[in-house]
Amino acid sequence: MCAVHDSALRRHQHNMRLADARLLSFDCYGTLIDWEFGITDTVTRLATPHGVQPTELEILSLFAAHETKVQDANPSWTYPVILQETWRRMATSLGLPDPTSRPEQCEIDAQTFAASVPNWPAFGDSRDALVALQSRCKLVILSNVDNASFAGSNARLGVTFDAILTAQDIGSYKPDLHNFQVLLDKAASMGVTPDQHLHVAQSLFHDHVPAQAVGLRTVWINRYGAKRAAAGSLGATPAAAPVRAVTVALLRPQ
Repeated sequence: MCAVHDSALRRHQHNMRLADARLLSFDCYGTLIDWEFGITDTVTRLATPHGVQPTELEILSLFAAHETKVQDANPSWTYPVILQETWRRMATSLGLPDPTSRPEQCEIDAQTFAASVPNWPAFGDSRDALVALQSRCKLVILSNVDNASFAGSNARLGVTFDAILTAQDIGSYKPDLHNFQVLLDKAASMGVTPDQHLHVAQSLFHDHVPAQAVGLRTVWINRYGAKRAAAGSLGATPAAAPVRAVTVALLRPQ
């Protein structure tokens, strides 16, 4: 795996054979779409009328813990249903209206939370980078959401992907290796071999570990810099301008 840092990409360009990349597969949320802002903004707006003011760290920690458990236990559920159940559990943890204390209000809030995905903003560099990269490579999305939610996000990204693989269509959620096998099969159907394929993502847990397990090379988009240092980086270097750095390296004359 190579970090997305312009100098790091130059240093490792030979090993990665960036010139041979014909297909880039992308995670979406956390990589192209700012899911952390989307989640914290939505939770804050829902919590404020009830006099609850959770911190960003508290919101994200609770979301990560509950969402993973819900997905693991219910891989066939669509993402809005996953988010509704995640909200119910978060509401209990945060002291908000929950299924026991105020079930009707909890369901209203759960539906609002689940419907918020299309409103989560794209990172500032995502659209321009994808447009530029599409002139050089095929672009594929591998995402842990449903088709309708991604359609809303795709409108913010401004490109037509060559293939879109969602958890709804696959029937399981990353980091399940099945999702990455489906990705490999799709790439093969497009005439792309694994040595011509790079998987680009932020999450080490959801993407890099399983992608590397099936033999894919990966590029780490570190959107959060030092904030994530304690979590480890599998040896990668934090990035200053992540997606733009990938674009510069891939489009640089060889």
